[in-house]
Amino acid sequence: MAFTVNIYYTGRDGGARKFAEEMTSSGLVDKIRAEEGNLRYEYFLPMDDPETVLLVDAWESQEALDFHHKSPMMKEIAALREKYRLKMKVQKFREI
Repeated sequence: MAFTVNIYYTGRDGGARKFAEEMTSSGLVDKIRAEEGNLRYEYFLPMDDPETVLLVDAWESQEALDFHHKSPMMKEIAALREKYRLKMKVQKFREI
């Protein structure tokens, strides 16, 4: 069953935006999009909160997301989150 995960990354001094930019420029975003089962991986900037970035991340199945979470690139993503001192808020939605 397909589902979407919304992740709100919040930081200070533009950290969330810098994180998204580095995720893109480093090639991590392209690698994630190329993973089997990934349907969508896009960043958005909320108009009313300059310190937050929204990631919309959709997967074909929980198994595909679990495989992604076990991949070596998760260490790179975690290191970037720490670098920019980001907090996360996660929401998960299943397709009906």
